[in-house]
Amino acid sequence: MNPSPNEPSRRTLLSAAATAGLTAALAGLPAFTASAAPRRPTAAEPAAAGTSRDRLWWQAPADEGSMIEQGLPVGNGRLGALVSNDPGRELLLITDATMWTGGLNDTLDADGQFPYGRADFGSFTLLARLTVDIPDHDLSAVNGYRRTLDLAQGLVDTSYVRSGVTYRRQIFASRPDDVIVLHFTQSGGGRYTGSLTLEGTHGEKPSRADSFGGSFTNGLRYGAAVRAYGTGGKVAVDGTRIDFADCRDLTVVVSGGTNYAPDAAANYRNPSLDPEKLARTKVRDAAAHSAAALARTHVADHRDLYGRLDVSLGASTDAQRSLDTWERLKARHRDGTPDPELEAAYLQFGRYLMISGSRGSLPLNLQGLWLDGNDPDWMGDYHTDVNIQMNYWMADRAGLSQCFDAFTDYCLDQLPSWTELTRSLFNDPRNRYRNSTGKIAGWTVAISTNIHGGMGWWWHPAGNAWLCNSLFEHYEYTQSRQHLARIYPLLKGACEFWEARLLTTTLPGTSTEVLIADSDWSPEHGPLDAKGITYAQELVWALFANYATASAVLRKDAAYAGTIEGLRKRLYLPRVSPKTGWLEEWMSPDNLGETTHRHLSGLVGLFPGDRIRPDGSTPKEIVDGAAAQLTARGMNSFGWANAWRSLCWARLKDADKAYQLIVNNLRPSTGGSNGTAFNLFDIYEVEQGRGIFQIDANFGTPAAMMEMMLYSRPGHIELLPALPGAWAESGSVSGVPARGGFVVDLAWRDGRPTSVRIRSVGGRTTEVVFAGTSRTVTVRPGESVSLKDLTR
Repeated sequence: MNPSPNEPSRRTLLSAAATAGLTAALAGLPAFTASAAPRRPTAAEPAAAGTSRDRLWWQAPADEGSMIEQGLPVGNGRLGALVSNDPGRELLLITDATMWTGGLNDTLDADGQFPYGRADFGSFTLLARLTVDIPDHDLSAVNGYRRTLDLAQGLVDTSYVRSGVTYRRQIFASRPDDVIVLHFTQSGGGRYTGSLTLEGTHGEKPSRADSFGGSFTNGLRYGAAVRAYGTGGKVAVDGTRIDFADCRDLTVVVSGGTNYAPDAAANYRNPSLDPEKLARTKVRDAAAHSAAALARTHVADHRDLYGRLDVSLGASTDAQRSLDTWERLKARHRDGTPDPELEAAYLQFGRYLMISGSRGSLPLNLQGLWLDGNDPDWMGDYHTDVNIQMNYWMADRAGLSQCFDAFTDYCLDQLPSWTELTRSLFNDPRNRYRNSTGKIAGWTVAISTNIHGGMGWWWHPAGNAWLCNSLFEHYEYTQSRQHLARIYPLLKGACEFWEARLLTTTLPGTSTEVLIADSDWSPEHGPLDAKGITYAQELVWALFANYATASAVLRKDAAYAGTIEGLRKRLYLPRVSPKTGWLEEWMSPDNLGETTHRHLSGLVGLFPGDRIRPDGSTPKEIVDGAAAQLTARGMNSFGWANAWRSLCWARLKDADKAYQLIVNNLRPSTGGSNGTAFNLFDIYEVEQGRGIFQIDANFGTPAAMMEMMLYSRPGHIELLPALPGAWAESGSVSGVPARGGFVVDLAWRDGRPTSVRIRSVGGRTTEVVFAGTSRTVTVRPGESVSLKDLTR
């Protein structure tokens, strides 16, 4: 993550140079489009579990000036909002994942790098603001206020009492209906009177109250629409607002989107789509159903994913449960007493965000799906040197493999543009990272990418390998040959790039020739032009191995796979420095960077890779060198950096350090400090006194929690490898995917498994390990086996 984004003012927007044949061969993302009526559940959904592991609550609404820290997120995977829950003035800041300025950005600056500003590269921006004003319900006039985020059902509920009447409102973002719904009810004879306003955030001048449309200079069209209806009273349009008076209940339905299309050949636009008209159709269709029917449909859809994993890390005290979420966070930090149900809820909140933010559209960017303005730091882009990868470390580990698909789709849909930009611009003589071989093939990316096929901040040669390795790991979890076939062009293209890039060198003092990466930067510190950086060597080593597996499984390109395997065997791999005792990050015994730097680029072979293993299969000096470098990096950094550290310590089976980093991330953020905000969003202190929301830690931290309970690689499942004392007394986790094509249900007491069930979702044989005891398990796909006496 670049600590200070550069923003050139000039704007470059050229048409995409796309390969139509490649585009036609690749499956695309669903777009904002008309859809068939969803299936409606015929019976009421069961009530959500009343545990504090699945429910968060607060005693105050969000302040409009602090929505990013206090607003509650809702989303249907494409359309999202932050909601304030203020009794007298409900505010929704509405986003669409494709609401981006900028373009292809295919003219290099004088240094051979891409421009990186809002005018040329572009930025993620807000779609709309919706306000519902109820003047007589000012916060000062109500009592008993409470708002709740029901993680299990995907519902935000607010309740309060005014003049003896209990008022309630429920807000949710429905994927089946592709709308956001606000439902206002009461018990005790109350009425709702007020107005609602839907407005854009880019200077639009709407001519009607129920919808608006607009367009950017890059050709992206957008629009949004709202519809309101109630029982009793009156709902009517008054100029550019909708008034309601004396309604016993009120339902508000809003939708919107853009004409973005996942097709490089079409310049990522659908010129025939009218987003405003489509939004009006969607709200009209949804408004034909009761709010209860819309809620049942949404809850059934949400719970289908949420219910795939359940986790208990132990029981909290009644005193802890009596506190609202913010007070509970503060008490956890102040007292240092573990709060297992709060920690489980934090994990489930990450899963809630994944379900809400990554289905049927673009993947989660630095902001996820949520904004409080049109100027997010780093443009709310996709950073390929850890951040987008971290956003998806949790998905497979926490039973949300379907949510990973948006990441896969994005890479495939950008590939034609990435390939063309690489072939035409990477070897520009001004680019310090160009291939000194003079050869070019395949594709790579910059550190920053947008949604238009464009790139931004600095070329990132090894970024292609890291993206591919992440996509391949999804195959390891799911064993989906269809997924593997889809990503095969990405894997092969990345291998072709590295075949053209690698250099042959002789190790000093020997006659041994090895292959090393050309000049590069170990993200994001140290020399800008170092050869053979550990970051690239490890990622490419894993890429080549993954490609060989893909080739064998798909029975494709056996000869080329042999060539790549030959290159892999010649790759230089890092050594331990005789000066520092650390695993070298550069081909030097010296530490050429910042000792406590936020990135762990030199440790990618430990995590997310697993070439470095503390199980005896890796030389002890390499494992010790990795641990020494990790120790030197420290235990306090930004949220995402702490999450990465925690994952590495979990891989090294150091439960205390892994857990302490989880606890550090749960520290309440005050005054912009690093930590967890009022609404559980992770806050990144970019400068003293200024903190921003960046979502990666909200996924990286739960990923670390999952790795502490279960580690897997194909053919190997390890139970409770880094279980901390705070969770050891008793706990359980069910529905945990394991690489190799298995799902695990696990319960424990006093730190030892009491029940283990292994179900195959494609795998057949795996070793199951606990505390040095192992058992080989063979199970047919679709069947399961229970293990007993594993600890004997």
